[in-house]
Amino acid sequence: MSSNSPTNPDNQEIDLAQVSRKLGQAYENFLSWIFRGFLFIKRNIIILAVLFIVGAGLGFYLDKTTTVYNHEIIIKPNFGSTEYTYSKINLTNSKIKEKDFRFLKSIGIKNPILISEVEIEPISDIYEFVNAREQNFELVKLMAENGDLNKIIEDETTSKNYTYHKIKITTNKAIDRDQIVEPLLNYLNKSEFYSEIQKTALENIRLKIESDKSTIKQIDDLLTDFSSTPSSSSRSDKLVYYENTQLNDILKTKNELVLDQGSRMIELAYSDKIVKENSEVLNIKNTKSLNGKMKFIIPFFLMGAFFGIFLLRKFYKSQMEKLRTK
Repeated sequence: MSSNSPTNPDNQEIDLAQVSRKLGQAYENFLSWIFRGFLFIKRNIIILAVLFIVGAGLGFYLDKTTTVYNHEIIIKPNFGSTEYTYSKINLTNSKIKEKDFRFLKSIGIKNPILISEVEIEPISDIYEFVNAREQNFELVKLMAENGDLNKIIEDETTSKNYTYHKIKITTNKAIDRDQIVEPLLNYLNKSEFYSEIQKTALENIRLKIESDKSTIKQIDDLLTDFSSTPSSSSRSDKLVYYENTQLNDILKTKNELVLDQGSRMIELAYSDKIVKENSEVLNIKNTKSLNGKMKFIIPFFLMGAFFGIFLLRKFYKSQMEKLRTK
């Protein structure tokens, strides 16, 4: 039968002493490393200063000459032209990547060398999407039962049905609207197929507005006739009840027609183009990634490269000395 023997206190003291010595040695090595670094800087202060000045100057020059500007255009594709709009933007972007300046000039872009990218993305507005049609609400509700709602909102099938979309253009210089934005929008609005749909849609909207006007006038005439009839106090209670009920229905119908008419007039204003531009923001200087930061990056890169070369030479010499001593 065996038993565990107690730990020897002397062994514990030896272990603690070893740990203490190792910590002290590590601290001494750290101080020695700092001191050697200080001596390295002192010996090479002139070289490091020159590298810093040269790097900063080169960085300032690159920041000044190499610029990136972003431009954003909010659009509303009409008459079911969303897929068409995406296809045209994607085609234009592929021509930019291929540097097909002939194509870009043919669509009116005056200085295509300035443009480096154009892309389009939906502006997520699930509330407007759901409120636009009852079918949309039922669709989202059904899809949400079988998956993550956030993924559904960002899904390409759903997102392309949003009302508004954003065209993002990237250039290497500041631009004026007529250089790129206007030609691109004109290019998007050139379609015989959607132009025919536009004519029919505009005619339908105008007819609906006129129909609403006519019905509202008829209701106003009816209300005028009603107000000119003898006082309802002389009629039976049952007749008064039915008249008041009909009057409420008529007023409700008129209110709905007025709202519908206002909505149709807004729709008419938005439908004057196949791809309607809502707003634009041009010449946003891009400071993400390394853009505009070269004046800080290059000096430290040059000094770091110098320090790396110094360590490499030192390692080479130490290895050569080991070979000689063998």
